[in-house]
Amino acid sequence: MVTTIQGLVQAMHRFQTCWSSHAVLLARSSAIQMTNTHDADSDDRSDQDLRSPARAASPSIGERTAPLRLWLSPCTVVLPLLVTDDARGSRRRQPRPSGVFRALKMAAGARYLCWPMAVMDFRVHSCQCLDSADQACYLKAIETCPTFAVAWSNLGCVFNAQGEVWLAIHHFEKAVALDPHFLDAYINLGNVLKEARIFDRAVAAYLRALSLSASNAIVHGNLACVYYEQGLIDLAIDTYRRAIELQPNFPDAYCNLANALKEKGLVAESEKCYHTALRLMPNHADSLNNLANIKREQGLVEEATRLYLKALEVLPEFAAAHSNLASVLQQQGRLADALRHYREAIRISPAFADAYSNMGNTLKELGDVQGALQCYQRAIAINPAFADAHSNLASIHKDSGNIPEAIQSYRTALKLKPDFPDAFCNLAHCLQIICDWSDYDARMQKLVAIVKEQIEKGRLPSVHPHHSMLYPLSHSQRKAIAAKHANLCIEKIQVLHKPPYVHPLELGKGERLRIGYVSSDFGNHPTSHLMQSVPGMHDRSRVEIFCYALSVDDGTSFRSKISKESEHFTDVSTVPCVGTVADMIHKDRIHILVNMNGYTKGARNEIFALRPAPIQVMWLGYPGTSGASFMDYIITDKLTSPLELADQYTEKFAYMADTFFVGDHKQMFPHLIERVIINNPDVKDNVSVVNATDLTPIIEKVDVKKIKEVAVVSSPLVTSTPPTVTTVVEVVKTVIDLPPTTSANLKQVLAGKEEAADVDGVVLQSGAAATANPKEATGEEAPSNILVTTRQQYGLPENAIVYCNFNQLYKIDPDTLCMWINILKAVPNSVLWLLRFPAVGEQQVLSQIEAAGLDRSRVVFSNVAAKEEHVRRGQLADVCLDTPLCNGHTTGMDVLWAGTPMVTLPLETLASRVASSQLHCLGCPELIAKSRQDYERIAIRLGRDNQYLKLIRAKVWQQKNESPLFDVKHYTS
Repeated sequence: MVTTIQGLVQAMHRFQTCWSSHAVLLARSSAIQMTNTHDADSDDRSDQDLRSPARAASPSIGERTAPLRLWLSPCTVVLPLLVTDDARGSRRRQPRPSGVFRALKMAAGARYLCWPMAVMDFRVHSCQCLDSADQACYLKAIETCPTFAVAWSNLGCVFNAQGEVWLAIHHFEKAVALDPHFLDAYINLGNVLKEARIFDRAVAAYLRALSLSASNAIVHGNLACVYYEQGLIDLAIDTYRRAIELQPNFPDAYCNLANALKEKGLVAESEKCYHTALRLMPNHADSLNNLANIKREQGLVEEATRLYLKALEVLPEFAAAHSNLASVLQQQGRLADALRHYREAIRISPAFADAYSNMGNTLKELGDVQGALQCYQRAIAINPAFADAHSNLASIHKDSGNIPEAIQSYRTALKLKPDFPDAFCNLAHCLQIICDWSDYDARMQKLVAIVKEQIEKGRLPSVHPHHSMLYPLSHSQRKAIAAKHANLCIEKIQVLHKPPYVHPLELGKGERLRIGYVSSDFGNHPTSHLMQSVPGMHDRSRVEIFCYALSVDDGTSFRSKISKESEHFTDVSTVPCVGTVADMIHKDRIHILVNMNGYTKGARNEIFALRPAPIQVMWLGYPGTSGASFMDYIITDKLTSPLELADQYTEKFAYMADTFFVGDHKQMFPHLIERVIINNPDVKDNVSVVNATDLTPIIEKVDVKKIKEVAVVSSPLVTSTPPTVTTVVEVVKTVIDLPPTTSANLKQVLAGKEEAADVDGVVLQSGAAATANPKEATGEEAPSNILVTTRQQYGLPENAIVYCNFNQLYKIDPDTLCMWINILKAVPNSVLWLLRFPAVGEQQVLSQIEAAGLDRSRVVFSNVAAKEEHVRRGQLADVCLDTPLCNGHTTGMDVLWAGTPMVTLPLETLASRVASSQLHCLGCPELIAKSRQDYERIAIRLGRDNQYLKLIRAKVWQQKNESPLFDVKHYTS
């Protein structure tokens, strides 16, 4: 027994030494809640998801719980009285080791319990300085006296310090079982259960402690913290107020009450409580940190930054303040500084899951996908129940095209945190991408309700502006979503304190108009595919062209063409400060600055928010309103944006004469200006097609004939009743007959089984074969070979009507697929040709087809192809069925240049009206439906009426070369 007691005394000596140096630091250990930023997307104009989102990362920061210095009840450490036998055999008390008792009392305050020995109180975290020798002493004490509750409690503290949470819980429970009135053991049991997130049992432990000491303010505070974690905010508020009532000068209680009030949306009351805490303790770091969060959310970024820095001045090792400051720096685009503070937070607190998650967002924004992935995975490893990290991980998967993994991670996040708007809306978008419409109506209803509530409360909506056209939102809601993002840009530039630019009121005499195009898509991107010739085709006698590239040179001909043909081309991708970029633009004295990104990936709208030009316009790259006060006009046309829909936009309309859309296809794909047909039984022009920039070599080697067909079409003047008008059109086709001795090799090429074949010295290359020249594949150069493209190569029936749609699958909604199914049923000899875009969506669509009573063979899926093949193979379809929800924009131009008619139905959003504008400019308004029934009627007639199909196909083929639609020179004049 004497040995055991001496061991305990030695443990206390060591404890005294450790406590003196670690008390302040250990008092600051706490769990800090930080929410994350969104998630991005993999559309052709890929954008990031919001808050995980998406958007440019701008984390909404949660509040840090007040420090544990006051909130964690001390654990019980035994300082035993030394008992020895004297020479007479009587027992007497020996004095305690000199100075130990006094030092411990000064460090933590003494309390004496009704035990045979004196007891000292210390917090659980302080016990980390106890080592295995101390553990052995407590075990020996228990072995000597198994009912010694204090020893059980102390051993629980040791286990907790060692990270053995379950052993700690077991020993605290044993202590209270041995002594049901052991207040400190109940408090410590509650603390450990709280840290282990076993909230129900923590509540029970704290309530039992309060039954023993009803006026214990600290226990009320800890109990309130558990209620807060459980989402019982009202109960937490009441309990915090009780703690304050018991101990009025309690800054931590005020700080945590403020957190709960803020959670309820009572921001003014919350702010008042933080100020009260700071009045009681001006250097209360947690209140400084949490008040900074409020200031940041109010847009007072500078004040927030000052408060974070003040918190770090008070407590340099304050991990949460480092992390929060990092997020503010991230919001300002100071990503390198943000990373430095995130790393500092992690150095201080290696298990700081929130800092890992938010650092992942910064790395994601910097383009370091692998680094971001590792950060999210590390955050989840630290805290498997961290819903925000699961959501961020999902966004990385989503941006990388790993949609099933993204869906799984979003669902995990929602399981952990059911009320998680960002995860829900991003999951909804993932499901839209793969055409998973299970519970579609309920999902849409909830999504709309989420957006409505967020707009009403002034929060950043969880639906990205670029996705808003996919959901049944109102015009005002879509505009409000865009406006909120525009306001974020304004908030970011306010910290620059730049005075407004002064612009000239009019052009100088003889001065050319200076137009500046700003884009991150000058390269191999659909936007450049459309407009690469625009800079060079402007009239330089009247216009001076400047291009500002927000992305690095990708080495493609698209980039070099725009660079060479612009009078001034500036790469600003390496200029980190938007203020510097705006200065450069203003120095160039730009008159009209064109925003070609909107809210798509790579955008830097903060440049426009600084207003470096007197007139700023939206054009081409983003299909909707900016919602921004700093954008003056949107370049559009009367059909895309009629005046009656002006309330959808914050911009004024700048109308183009024909269509606002443009396509460089005539320059990119000159080999599709003409074609010859390999003869087939029905002389169809889309079964086997030969294309080349020069068809002479093959024409000289084979029999060629011009076949004239007369298409006689009767159309009603009024769709419901006679009279009718009869149209007679002569259709001329250039047909070649292959030699009767066509080689087996050529037959294999036609079937897509061989790459090339020789026809009397002329090489015919399979249109489905990979070209040896990658620049030909991307459309940077016209093909040098003669290409033969056949339905066989893509598994399409030669004698059927082939309807096609080459959009990404997210543009299909249940109503659209329903129309397509009705069309297929009405045209029995027909198939629908879609792309695996993405591949995981194929089975979802086929299941819907099968559920509607059609055989799966009625839908043919092909892989996504390189640009040139993608455009050229569009010739094989009879009719393109456009997606009304969000039209094929670039894809619409692609299919029309291939000579394939497109049926569309304009709705009310800009994204749903582009195809109508294209068809109107092409001179084919008869393909624009007025209703869903009309859409089906037009498509069915084209499938059933062969004469009408010939007429429309001939018209589209002729008009693509003669109309203004593909005439870039006309567009820029």
